[in-house]
Amino acid sequence: MEKGIDAYIKEQFHLPPVDIRTYSPLTLAYIGDGIYDLIIRSIIVGKGNTKASRLHQETSKLVRAQAQSEMIDLLLPYLSEEETDIYRRGRNAKSPTMAKNATMTDYRKATGFEALMGYLYLKDEFERMVELIKIALGEEEEGKEQTF
Repeated sequence: MEKGIDAYIKEQFHLPPVDIRTYSPLTLAYIGDGIYDLIIRSIIVGKGNTKASRLHQETSKLVRAQAQSEMIDLLLPYLSEEETDIYRRGRNAKSPTMAKNATMTDYRKATGFEALMGYLYLKDEFERMVELIKIALGEEEEGKEQTF
């Protein structure tokens, strides 16, 4: 099996192995936010070259807390027990900040979603992460048109 980008980065920068089960849910959400944003940006850019403002506008629709909250609602029936536990830990984490344009409920659910994305990324389960994102975007069927 090919190693994931996280393993590659750790190897190249001589970072010690860490048991990801020791990471706080907010740490998982921090890295999950970044990797999810990168996936969405890659999808948006892959649709074709356009103005940066349009790219940002399309990306923002999918990375904001409300969208992530809606996505996790769709994903819950598809999650394993372990994935559900990671989501709940992230959702229940007490964050010192809150999104400007989100309800507390959406923000917490989005934090749980991001924690799950971070956990899957750090476990090198990129395929599972993409599978879940495809379900959330309404693309679970091969070749189905995107809904955004």
